[in-house]
Amino acid sequence: MRLTRYTDYALRTLLYLGANEPRQGSIAEIARAYGISENHLTKVVHQLGRLGLVRTIRGRGGGLRLARPPGEIVVGAVVRQTEEDLALVECFGSGACAITPACRLRHALGEALAAFLAVLDRYTLADLLAGGAASDLVRLLDLSGGERAGGGPAP
Repeated sequence: MRLTRYTDYALRTLLYLGANEPRQGSIAEIARAYGISENHLTKVVHQLGRLGLVRTIRGRGGGLRLARPPGEIVVGAVVRQTEEDLALVECFGSGACAITPACRLRHALGEALAAFLAVLDRYTLADLLAGGAASDLVRLLDLSGGERAGGGPAP
């Protein structure tokens, strides 16, 4: 199973915002921290906003924040909502395969996908930030220094 870059960026954005709480972040900050495209990240953040996961504040002093507590953001749900297509093989989608009537691989792959998502459903963003992980992210992404969203220095 391989997640798309889109889903990867969505999860990383949520981790960034969760580790950065209560401060706001910006698309530019997140893109810079991860070394990713601002344009692509803008599309991701837009969808996260539509999904009710990220709140965008416009204007002077604006930025991005989590729209819900980290404990309410389930990783499996984020993956389902951001992955365009979870069809592991052609026969999962609209494609047909010559061996479909006799194939047991489809069932095995379907079961594997369900297990993959079931494991992700057991984790929330809070779980991913627990046990010192948030402070590690703050350090690794240099969230404790430099300019913050809104133009002011970090506290």
